[in-house]
Amino acid sequence: MAGMCRWEGAALVVGTVLALPGAAWSADRKVTFSKDVAPVFQAKCQSCHEPGSIAPMSLMTYQEARPWAKSIRARVASRQMPPWHIDRSVGVQKFKNYMSLTDEQIDTIAAWIDQGAVEGNPADLPPPRPAVTTLYWQGERDGYGPPDFVVKSGEYTMPAVSQDQWWRPNPVDIPGLTEPRWARMVEIRPSNIQGRKILHHSIAHLILNNDPEAVNRGIASGRRPNTPDDPQQDLVNQRPNLMEWAIGKGYDRYPDGTGKLLLPGEKIQWDQHVHAVGEEVTAGSELGIWLFPKGQEPKHRIYLVPFTGLKNGTAGLDIPPNSIAHTEGFTALKENTVITNFQPHFHLRGKVMQVEAILPDGATQIISYVENFNFNWMTNYIYADDSAPAFPKGTVIHVTAYYDNTQANKNNPDPDQWVGYGDRTVDEMAHAWMNVYYLSDAEYQDWLAQHKKVATTTQNPQ
Repeated sequence: MAGMCRWEGAALVVGTVLALPGAAWSADRKVTFSKDVAPVFQAKCQSCHEPGSIAPMSLMTYQEARPWAKSIRARVASRQMPPWHIDRSVGVQKFKNYMSLTDEQIDTIAAWIDQGAVEGNPADLPPPRPAVTTLYWQGERDGYGPPDFVVKSGEYTMPAVSQDQWWRPNPVDIPGLTEPRWARMVEIRPSNIQGRKILHHSIAHLILNNDPEAVNRGIASGRRPNTPDDPQQDLVNQRPNLMEWAIGKGYDRYPDGTGKLLLPGEKIQWDQHVHAVGEEVTAGSELGIWLFPKGQEPKHRIYLVPFTGLKNGTAGLDIPPNSIAHTEGFTALKENTVITNFQPHFHLRGKVMQVEAILPDGATQIISYVENFNFNWMTNYIYADDSAPAFPKGTVIHVTAYYDNTQANKNNPDPDQWVGYGDRTVDEMAHAWMNVYYLSDAEYQDWLAQHKKVATTTQNPQ
């Protein structure tokens, strides 16, 4: 059967590789925290594992890291940390934001722990990485300068103990926008440091002002049987997704030659998901927007699309107690389409997502596959420009999703509960956030000529 998921029939077993890392180190080569491990933690871990940040513990010093040694080994060996859960054997394998550990770095950490997790000589430590105590824009840190516009939502006070909340504050203007401008990059962050604790994800919608081309009409998803046109759904379509941010995600920098048009009078509408953390916190979101220079227009509009994993609509998500469940969704491409990234979105029971293309001739191609999704880290996998796949009009994007509502799922709050679709964390969802832009027939033929070899064969250095 076309499109069978790689996970079909497989057990939820993680950690079979845990005995392998560390073998590359010879027995007479002593690995220490100060000389070998601290540089890895600084490069890949401490931006989250620092006092007051979103991680549950700090890894800034040996004294802080040593009690967690066994847990660290298990998490890095299974590539749960840093959060990079995409399968490395199939689909696109070259990314702009590759943040996982290399095989050598995993070997280093594993050997350090296997040899007793010793500190070593403190004189070998690299200069300490200062803890972040103020908000910052990741885009600015990466050399793009400060954003041209900053749009702030209202703030919500989350009690110390509460059910999670979906908060939709009033729409806000884009301050300073007095003429049409094109956005080349966007980033969302919590409105204050404390907000990093409660804000799980935040969506910025663009409320349009006479700009019908901003509405994505390049795809077609099946409507539920016997369901008339839904005015509410049409309203949602008229609010294009400017950005969806979640824990573990940075900015969206659109590929060269693509962007989103902003017009005076347009507003930002927010959807924000917040969680209680044992203390009262007041926070909201901020959206940074980086613009193209005045007068410069990108060649293509880019659209953020939540490709569905539910072919029968939200009512089709039915997860019985103590069970493994499966759904799938199909979206037809009405235009020649380039897909620039993959960000799977589930809640606590979501486990596996595969995105594949079913081409007009019936051939299939897996685009990306995540086998061990973690709700606490909504990682966005941004394809390198020379690896971003393109598909002809008539291609069907097939999203396959699996859910683990059993005791084997450590994130499961209650395997005895039936689970359906909903906004709450204890409910479920299934969609793949992907930015897309469209090519004319001539542009698509040019793309084919330049990509004679399948882009998915290239990989990040390991």
